[in-house]
Amino acid sequence: MVSNSQRAWEALREEARVCTRCHLYKCATQTVFGEGGVNARLMLVGEQPGDQEDLAGQPFVGPAGQVLDRALADAGVDRATTYVTNAVKHFKFEQRGKRRIHSKPQGPEIDACRWWIDHERLLIRPPVTVAMGATAARSLLHKVVTISGTRGHRLTLEDGGECWVTIHPSYLLRLRDKADKAREYDRFVEDLRAANRRVAALAAA
Repeated sequence: MVSNSQRAWEALREEARVCTRCHLYKCATQTVFGEGGVNARLMLVGEQPGDQEDLAGQPFVGPAGQVLDRALADAGVDRATTYVTNAVKHFKFEQRGKRRIHSKPQGPEIDACRWWIDHERLLIRPPVTVAMGATAARSLLHKVVTISGTRGHRLTLEDGGECWVTIHPSYLLRLRDKADKAREYDRFVEDLRAANRRVAALAAA
């Protein structure tokens, strides 16, 4: 039986398909909405869809998504029990020949798309949210923050939920030094593991 929350989420997703709140819809293939159960207790928020996500219509199915899946598994988190979404729902890119190169969302684009993530959170009400990257953190916290200044700190969102800030998995793909990559990957896994421990602790409280 489909719950009222599930029906409300499906209606929200359908509404997002025709979103024109900012100009990014003009070039993107489609809206990439969040994915996961409406009863998820852990929400993961990234920056925006990439090229593969834009084509598939699903979040985190490209190279960064593969890193995320591996990190979640290593952290003991079942992705099927999480809700995964992005701060910005359309792919922003620069065309270079046949390639579409990721372009960082700007403040007005993040602000315009906040309406969607606010409503996702309103429906799901996750007690713990992980902001992966500075763009996600800005969207959730409504201000510009640095990862280095907020990482490891429990932050309280306007709706009362907890927010933990970490890197975006795509950062790991950009690291060339193997030792640096291994060290930063381990830190990322520990951030996810710590967030999952908070979910368990809050559930038991």
